Amino acid sequence: MNRYTMKQTVLAALFFNISILGFSQTAEQSKIIDSYIKNVIQINEIPGMAVGIVKDDKVTFQQYYGRENLESDKKVDSKSMFRVYSTTKLIANVGLFKLVEEGKLSVDDKISKYIENLPKDWQNIQVKNLLSHSSGLTDMADIKDFAEKATHNEVIDRLSKEKIEFEAGDHYRYNQTNYLLIMMIIEEITGKTFEEYILENQFSDSRNQVVFSSNSVEKIPNRVRKYNYNPEKRQYEKLMTIDGVRSHSANGLAITLPAFLQWSIHFSKNDFLKPETKKMMWKPFNYKNNDWEFAHGWEITDSNNIRSYGFSGGNVSAYSIFPDNNMAIVVMYNGNKGFPVMYQMVNHIAGIIDKKLMNPYMLAEEITIAEPFAHPNLKKEVYGYRIENDKVIFSYQYPENSNTEFIKNVSVAGAFNSWNMNDVSYQLTLKKNNVFEVAVPKSQFEKGKTYGFKFVMNKSGWLTIPYNTANTDGTPDNNFALKID
Repeated sequence: MNRYTMKQTVLAALFFNISILGFSQTAEQSKIIDSYIKNVIQINEIPGMAVGIVKDDKVTFQQYYGRENLESDKKVDSKSMFRVYSTTKLIANVGLFKLVEEGKLSVDDKISKYIENLPKDWQNIQVKNLLSHSSGLTDMADIKDFAEKATHNEVIDRLSKEKIEFEAGDHYRYNQTNYLLIMMIIEEITGKTFEEYILENQFSDSRNQVVFSSNSVEKIPNRVRKYNYNPEKRQYEKLMTIDGVRSHSANGLAITLPAFLQWSIHFSKNDFLKPETKKMMWKPFNYKNNDWEFAHGWEITDSNNIRSYGFSGGNVSAYSIFPDNNMAIVVMYNGNKGFPVMYQMVNHIAGIIDKKLMNPYMLAEEITIAEPFAHPNLKKEVYGYRIENDKVIFSYQYPENSNTEFIKNVSVAGAFNSWNMNDVSYQLTLKKNNVFEVAVPKSQFEKGKTYGFKFVMNKSGWLTIPYNTANTDGTPDNNFALKID
């Protein structure tokens, strides 16, 4: 066992102990989840966090960690309001589909039916193009000359000077402008401000635990500050972005964990939308020119044939709901030193509750991404293959003591097989201690030539290489490198 594998084993034992899965006692599950979260916070130096779980329409986990901000010792608690950034879009989606359910709107309607004086090139855009991020409009987040208090019409007038980027419905391109238009449609139909409509219909029992503001520097009692980590200065810096009211429906919601969990319970119990309306909302959009799977405003995730829906925001929040399991998970925090952890956390927590919800690829990525922060001084080593006599042995180590039940295949794709992950000659088999290997004749590789390669899990998960890999190919893709001397 080389030093990398030993360090990975230590990390897996400390940070990713999921070999004990499927507890029948919620208290024991909560203990494991709490320990996991604390390790995530420690490794990623996260200032403050709140995590909650709803199962069978009851709150089964609700914990708070760290500080609201770095300028005081005020602890995160049930009154702390985390700005969830683009997770706000889920709230807007539910608000819009309520109007669909009431017969006041159709997703097939052209947006010009509800918004007057639109640019000519915008006339054929449909409501469903906004929800599916297939409008082709310029993203207002890319325009830097808006006044803070610019009106909706002033924003549209400025955006009209930009060319349409593609035909509506052609493909997915994430876009904040879509949600400005969704807000305008809601306001036109209801005769209320977006904020009034949302508060009345989704937060009537928690109004004092919710606020809308896309101004990062505005002083709001109990609102948690977001920080971005500056690796050059090795310190956190306050986010200072001011977007204005135009962004409230896209990124402006700040909410306490209890309010978010209560919202999730209402949503699961069909208090906001009927089951058939949810089904319509969660139906994958049919793009003309790509196979991106995205619902009407919701991300779709499949883990071991179990589907969940959700969204994330600002790299500091995530919400996922697992309808078949009657479960939802909320993660909110205010900054992290390394790679954003919200998706990995949702995956990991779900896997602790039910092993069938664990995506093995995401677990592997979580460990690899955390490694430089957990063990920053590992020695560089050759990784991914070894030479034995006349064979090249490609070798991939999945975290020891972790469940491999849902790893259907691991393959090698590289310059030597045209990056074909389905090449039968490069399919690895499971050996002992969670090691996957395949032996290939050395004669298949040209002497002195460098071949880039990567491991692929379950035919779609291209695995990140360890940060301490000595044999990299130097490309932006950061592949392993194989060279036969």
